[in-house]
Amino acid sequence: MISLGSGLDRLASFASASHRRACLLLVLLSLAAFLPGFASLQPFDRDEPRFAQASKQMLETRDFVDIRFQDEARHKKPVGIYWLQAGSVAIGEALGVPQARTTMWLYRLPSLIGAVATVLLTYWALLAFVGARLALLGGAMMAACVLLGVEARFAKTDALLAACAVATMGALARAWLDWTRSLAFVPSRWNWLVFWSATALGLLLKGPIVPMVWGLAMIVLAIRERSLRWFAPLRPGLGLLLCLIVVLPWFVAIAIKTGGDFFAESVGKDMLAKVGEGQEKHWGPPGLYLLLFFGTYWPAAALASM
Repeated sequence: MISLGSGLDRLASFASASHRRACLLLVLLSLAAFLPGFASLQPFDRDEPRFAQASKQMLETRDFVDIRFQDEARHKKPVGIYWLQAGSVAIGEALGVPQARTTMWLYRLPSLIGAVATVLLTYWALLAFVGARLALLGGAMMAACVLLGVEARFAKTDALLAACAVATMGALARAWLDWTRSLAFVPSRWNWLVFWSATALGLLLKGPIVPMVWGLAMIVLAIRERSLRWFAPLRPGLGLLLCLIVVLPWFVAIAIKTGGDFFAESVGKDMLAKVGEGQEKHWGPPGLYLLLFFGTYWPAAALASM
């Protein structure tokens, strides 16, 4: 008989022999991890029904610029997640899903797609550092991640935001490693497009969070190298233009419609208030996230001390 360890070793060898097989296995692992309870779980986060209701109202009012929750303005996050949720429900209606606008799993579909994309992009990002077999292991660990499994079942921004962050960091890694001559292959000429497309989507999902993630890494590497020339293959000029083309129309439209109130609410009262005052209990002592990491990123966190 074949032992479990031997069977897993053969499966890993078979799947890592081609990127297509590896991605197929990772998608199957992701769905096995994320689908249980996806449709049957009731909303168990206070924000999830608010996101869903705001997206539902977008469909009902056909107002895809302003974001409303019942009679109140919901100016906490940009419009990206509401567009995606509204689109998901509209597709469900077109396909004949009964009572699509009150079916919670349709609003969760963008999060499920974002979580699966995070797993696949983890595999892609790791290929810049290690071989296909270890990259496959990293992707599988991401699929088993406790926190990602939770976010895959939430009609919120975080699973998609994770995918955007991983995509930008993978592209940044390729640019950096090519500069240091550590990369065995030259990054695709489309690497810059991955980087800036993910940045643009991240801006529409949650404002500056994704640029803050890769921006800190870029600053540290620029100080280390005393140069930003390694960043040039990511074509920052074209990339910033792409971001403006994607995000500027809605930002201008919401500024005109709300008289600038959206930015005062989302940046001043939501994001900065959470940083400065722990708004809505977004607070903890220094080191809290480091401790939570060992539970939320399990089982991969078990290897962190190595």
